[in-house]
Formats: sequence, structure tokens, C-alpha cells
Amino acid sequence: MDEEIQETELRNRVKYHVQRDVLDELSVDKVAEKSDFKIPLKEKFKNAVRCTGPKFKSCFFSVVPLLSWLPQYPLKENLVGDMISGISVGIMHLPQGMAYALLAAVPPVFGLYSSFYPILIYFIFGTSKHISVGTYAVMSVMIGSVTERMAPDSDFMLPGNDTNSTILDTASRDAERVKIAATVTFLSGIFQLLLGLVRFGFVVTYLSEPLVRAYTTAAAIHVIVSQLKYTFGINPDRYSGPLSLIYTILEICSLLGQTNIGTLVVSIVTIVGLVIAKELSALAAKKIPIPIPVELIAIIIATVASWQINLKTKYKVEVVGEIPSGLQAPVLPAFSLLGSMIGDAFALAVVGYGIAISLGRIFALKYAYKVDSNQELIALGLSNSVGGMFQCFAISCSMSRSMVQVSTGGKSQIAGAVSAVVILVILLKIGKLFEELPKAVLAAIIYVNLQGMMKQFGDIGSLWKTNKVDMVVWVMTMILTLLLNPDLGLAASIAFSILTVVFRTQLPKYSLLGQVPGTDIYKPVEDYNQVNQIPGLVIFRSSATLYFANAEMYTDALYDKTGVDVAKLLSHKKKLEAKRLRKEKKAAKKAKKEAKKRAKEAAGYVYKNQGAELSEISEDELDFSDVEANGNTHDLSVKKQINVFTVEAGSGPDTDSALPEAIILDLSPVNFLDTVGVKTLRNIYKDYGEAGVKVYLCGCQRGVVESMEKGDFFNEKVTKSILFSSVHDAVLYCQQGSNKEAMPGTHF
Repeated sequence: MDEEIQETELRNRVKYHVQRDVLDELSVDKVAEKSDFKIPLKEKFKNAVRCTGPKFKSCFFSVVPLLSWLPQYPLKENLVGDMISGISVGIMHLPQGMAYALLAAVPPVFGLYSSFYPILIYFIFGTSKHISVGTYAVMSVMIGSVTERMAPDSDFMLPGNDTNSTILDTASRDAERVKIAATVTFLSGIFQLLLGLVRFGFVVTYLSEPLVRAYTTAAAIHVIVSQLKYTFGINPDRYSGPLSLIYTILEICSLLGQTNIGTLVVSIVTIVGLVIAKELSALAAKKIPIPIPVELIAIIIATVASWQINLKTKYKVEVVGEIPSGLQAPVLPAFSLLGSMIGDAFALAVVGYGIAISLGRIFALKYAYKVDSNQELIALGLSNSVGGMFQCFAISCSMSRSMVQVSTGGKSQIAGAVSAVVILVILLKIGKLFEELPKAVLAAIIYVNLQGMMKQFGDIGSLWKTNKVDMVVWVMTMILTLLLNPDLGLAASIAFSILTVVFRTQLPKYSLLGQVPGTDIYKPVEDYNQVNQIPGLVIFRSSATLYFANAEMYTDALYDKTGVDVAKLLSHKKKLEAKRLRKEKKAAKKAKKEAKKRAKEAAGYVYKNQGAELSEISEDELDFSDVEANGNTHDLSVKKQINVFTVEAGSGPDTDSALPEAIILDLSPVNFLDTVGVKTLRNIYKDYGEAGVKVYLCGCQRGVVESMEKGDFFNEKVTKSILFSSVHDAVLYCQQGSNKEAMPGTHF
């Protein structure tokens, strides 16, 4: 608090005095010597494709980061921490990989494959030192929605021994689902790879934090619902498409009477045990540097208990089943299926990358290093595309594993490589020991690991206090993802999030600015009590850019703030002018008619009274100036005074006060102008000019001025002399008094 007071006092003591001429845009360009130099597009292309030795070396090391950081790896400082961290994370990969394989609707061993091959690829090409890539609940449930939609159980029913009975061919079903999961993973990797090569890493900017957190929360609910069948030991029908979550919940509720009590007991005991163990582990974390592998202990105990009690035979509890030892040879993806999963693959690519880069940036900011967003796309793309050929399913990074990796001393990608070695040992030697593990235990592990995502519901209250628009984005993302499923829900959520940005630009704050006494600072008059509006001037500003979506509202707000609708005023003026012309024409027509009548009478009088003088006809009533020289036509008109109606400043409809002398448009918030925006400014300048009000623009960025030049805003009558660098320059120019018509340059 004392430091803030000292800083405030220091700022109050610092004063400055600037003495210069009032500068318009032309003057600024001249003083600052504006440069019009631009690199031609052809030259830019040549520079981009030109290959030099240093450029090739830099490009190669950026694509393969391992070659740049591994030779400089501090062995003594980091190796021990990375080894301990890698072993700890590798142990976590075992239960999570097997559990998330259930979400993907593939056999558990493929979750272990997905925890091995992609990690090795990321170790070579990744740039984040602290994230733990591998299986992830949200990605797994998205994969599961594809595999179950394209390979439903109904397609693999075989006739049973009885006449009306059928048997599910699980071997054929699982083989088909593995092929589908690997193919969609391969395609998502190709999408990520292509986006990375074209430097499209900024696409993640469309995934705001509220959107990502709400999406992962909704996906967690999908995960929980998908695992209820393993908790209750039931077999509900599989639904796809919008509202499938609702139908699934209703189906599960209708089947609760068929619950397998043995499976339910295993689930409840495991959930309670895991929750208690995790709480105790959190308390012991302060004293024990290495986290307790709660999930690993749980699956070891559950496997031993299942084997001793024979849960599969006695209580019909579903177990993991066969886990083959060793690694499988690579297989090409099923190219015939690619066309039917493009949308799913793209959604996987975007979600996986968005989650990984968001977490990677958090750690990079904390530990002061840089994560290359485009290289991350390439690393994840290679991990998924190569992993797809080794029958893995799509991966991303896990918050829980990443936190363990950091807390146990992990400082580089070496920790990830060590965890992959741990998984390799499990695949080669230990995997078969877990064949009797109940699937209900894996479902329980998923539930407990998702409790962190469920806590994200607290975002609603905090966002309500900080930003209600972000809260609406959070709620709508949740609703759309729940109702439309993760794939369509993501697209709908991004579209809604972008719409909120559009709506915010359509509903900006329009303000009249006034001067802070004794300064060159201008603030909205409605926000400050001591801000004074300049007499005779209107300074108008919008908080958003000016483009087609809000151009009409910009004009309406300007009319409203100035108190004068210029369009109505000009319309009223034109009506008065038309009325004046009609009356003048009518009077002239009447005068002509009367002149003809009097001319005839005068001619008759002359005819009857030849030699009489014409002095009886008043010269004020007759005009002989248009009489033809030959005397055959006597076109006489009576001079008549016509009243001319004029519009004074301030007269007209809906105006209670005189028009301002000038209007200053502060365009400093405007970062671009489209053709509609340029046309709007041109119409404002023209309309107010016809009403006798001068319009000046200030704070224009270079791109805005260039748009005005291309949009033919400037001409012989309208030059850049109406543009000023600041509001204060424009105000001083307007206050020059009698010298207002002169070009700026007067010293103030």
C-alpha cells in the first residue's frame, strides 16, 4: 500500500510541457517523413523459399527440437528428477491407459499402446518440457462415440444355440472398433500436421478458456454416463446423434432392475477406497516427496481379489480379459473409412491441440521458456498419425499426470521418455497379470479422476461476478455439448463464442467526450463529473471498430448524441425547398395568366381608342422587356414578390437547439474499415456538411487511412487536412476563431 502511495506521489510530481504546432495528417506525414516502402509480394515469396545454410539449420532444429536441447541437457542437475518423475508418471499411465481404453470402446491393452508410441514421438518433436501426453478422458470419449457409432453391437450378433437367442461376437467387434479408432486417429494426426505446416497454430485462439473448461466439464459428464454400464453391470443400447446422452440416461434408468450386485459392490468399494486414499495421499504429500500411486495400488489389490474370489465366474463380474504381451506390427489405416469420419477427426485434432497448448503455455509461462504453437501441432500430428498406424487412439495431455510430472521433479522431455520405457516393460512382461482386473474398477478410477473437472462448475459463480458474457459462453457450451455430443457440441460452441464477439461489436458504448480541465485529456462526459464539453463542438467516440454490422447503429448513435437527426433535417429542408418552388411556380403561372388577360384588355383598348395613350396601364404591372422585336407576340408578365423559405440552424423536426459548429469523430478504437464503414464516414461528412456543420476525424490508424484512400473517401474537396493525430489537435484547430478556414499550423 505504501509503495502504491509513493508511486502516485511520484507521478503527481512529474509534469511536462509540450509546445508545438497543431498537426493534421498531412503535416504529421511531412514532419515524421512517412515511408511508403513496401516489400513486393514477389520478393516476400523469394525470401520465404530461399534456402541458405543458417536458414536450413534453424528450420531443421525447429522441426526436430530434440537436436537443439538434448546436447545441452544438464545431466547432473536434471537427470535424477526426470528419472523419478518419469517412473511416477509411467505408473499412472498403466491404470489410466487401461481405463480410458474403455471410454474409447477398445480393449484395455490398446490404451497401453497409446501411452507408449505417441510419447516417444512427442519426446523427439515436442517443445513443452512439462506436459504429460498420452491418453485423455475427453479424447477417449470422442473416440468412443465414433467407434460405437460405426461398429455397433447389433452388427456383430450371431445366432445362439437356442432358436431365438443371439450371441455377441466380441472378437470381431473389438477388431473392427480398433481399426476405426486407429483410422480416425491417423486422420486427426494428418489434420494437425497440415495445420502445423501452414503455420495455423493460431486456430487455438478461438478456444477461449471458459469454452475449454465448460467443454471438458460437459465431456466429463459424457464420460461418467458412458461408464455407468460397467458400474451397474448392465448392457444398455447405444444411441448416437443429438440428445443421445438423454436417451442413454433413460435407458440406464430402465435397466437398473437388472443391476449386477457383485459389480455394484466392487464399484462402490473401489470409489470409496480411492477417495479416502487420495485424501490421505494429499495429506502425506508434504512429508513424502514422491506421490503415492493410489490407482496402481487399487488395480493390484482389485486384480488379486478378483483372482482369489473368482469374481468372473461366481458373480458374473466383467473383467479386462486377455492382454497380449509384446508390441504389434504397424498396420495401414482403413482408407475406405476416411470419408465417413472427416468431421470427427477434425474435432479431435482441434480439441487435442487446444488442451495441450493451453496447458503447455501455463507451464511455459511459469518456468520462463517458450512453447512453439505451430511445432506443437506438428508434434501432436506426428504422434497421432504414427500412433494410428500402431493401432493407438488419439492422445492429448493430462492435467493430473502433468502435475505429478512437475511435482516429482520433472524438468524436461526426458521424463516423458522414461515413462514410455515403464509402459514398454509393462507391455512386455507385466501386462498379462492384469487380465482378471474388473472393468468396474477401471470405471471407478475414471470417476475419481474426473472430480477435478466437476469442480469446474464453480466457474459459473466466479464468471457471473467478473464477466457475464463469458459466463453465458460457459453455460451455452455446457448445454450444447451435453445435447449435441462432443463433436457437434464443439463446433456449435465455437460458433456461439464467435457470435458473442460479433454482438459485442454491434453493441459498443457510444460516448461524447469532454476535456479534463487544464489537460489535453478527453474522457466521456457521462463518466466524470469534472469533464467539460467544449462549447460548439461535439466529440464522438465508439468503443468498437466500424464495419458493416454496426455502421447503421454508429450513425444513429451520432444523431442521438448530437441531438440532431441530420437526415431528417435535410429531408425537412428539401421539403421546404420543394414547397417554395411549388409556390413560386404557381405564383408565376398565375401572374402569367393575369398578364395575358391584361395584355388582351390593353390591346382591345388600344384598338378601340387608337391614338390614346397607354399611360393608363401601370408599368409596375406590365413588363415589356420580353416583347419580341417584330411586335407580333406580346409576352407580358406581372412582377410578383415570392416568399423564400429558409432553414435556420437548429430549425427542423426534433431539434431543440442549434447545430454544433463542428463534430470531431475519435476513431482511435477503430482498427479496420470495410467498404460500408468508409461509406458511412463519407455520408456523415456529406450530410453534416450540407447542414453547415464541419466534420473532422482524429486518431486514425494507418490501415484505416489506407482503407479510406482505397474507398475514394478523399477527393479535390475532401483532403487529409480533416484528419488529426489527436483529439486535442482537432479541438485546437476548431478553436482558431476567424482563421478556421486556414490550414493548421498556428502555434498553440
